[in-house]
Amino acid sequence: MKTTRRGFIAHTSMLGAGLALSQSGCASLLGGAAKGGRYKVAVVDLMILKRQKLGAFQLAKDIGADGVEVDMGGLGNRPTFENQLAQPETRQQFLNKAKELNLEICSMAMTGFFAQSFATRDGVDRMVQDCIDTMRAMNVKVAFLPFGVNADLTKNPELRPAVIERLKMIAPKAEEAGVVIGIESSLNATDEAKLLDEVGSKAIKSYFNFSNAWTNGRDVNEELQILGKNRICQIHCTNTDGFWLQNDPKVDLKKVKKTLDKMKWEGWLVIERSRDVKDPRNVKWNFTANTAYVKSIFQG
Repeated sequence: MKTTRRGFIAHTSMLGAGLALSQSGCASLLGGAAKGGRYKVAVVDLMILKRQKLGAFQLAKDIGADGVEVDMGGLGNRPTFENQLAQPETRQQFLNKAKELNLEICSMAMTGFFAQSFATRDGVDRMVQDCIDTMRAMNVKVAFLPFGVNADLTKNPELRPAVIERLKMIAPKAEEAGVVIGIESSLNATDEAKLLDEVGSKAIKSYFNFSNAWTNGRDVNEELQILGKNRICQIHCTNTDGFWLQNDPKVDLKKVKKTLDKMKWEGWLVIERSRDVKDPRNVKWNFTANTAYVKSIFQG
């Protein structure tokens, strides 16, 4: 993951588009982005610098998103996530704010695993169970589980058996709770499909990340079709940082939409990065532009 996006004229025009879109209808807590809409657009609270903060909702509303992916909190060397949402009062504040602003919590994110090894770290069962418990308490159906650098199966294929064993261990818990754990690996679509089929659970799916394909020179549209509609629970709809999506030479979202339409896939497109390198920490500037552009393609 890195830093991105470009152009003063594009910047100002996209801000205007983002404001108009944000006023024209975000998703309700239980409903769709627009009535009958197949695609909803969210932002990641961690990446808008509001990790597990109530202010993420107002900022997401200002950006023009339909929802928020809420992080489970830091992990580090703790026995589990530093999760403030384990407290009923805090959970209710988040649910109330989402309802007030007509937004949805599209997913919970276990980003602590970016720097920790899902394959070898002790206590993974407790960590994932804490996430599942939070999802149930907040009526969230999808969790994001990245394998991260320490369980990168492309660089460390010897970890594959351990990863599969652990996914098989958590799958029944997710199935019982009626939730889905969406994994993000560095594998190509063919190998990730094989891994998911070996796990063999409807509760373990792919949380597809466009940037994994683009960064490794793979065709996003081919990868999506190889995985197929039923293996993909949610999508991180951005590239690594450098450019806004509409300025990125690797990105053709119109073609991606045609692919997803043909697959009859529907769900959340979650904006994670694609920040302009000129000002990567300018959250409103970067995420409003990207949100407006994604909506112009997928909700236009």
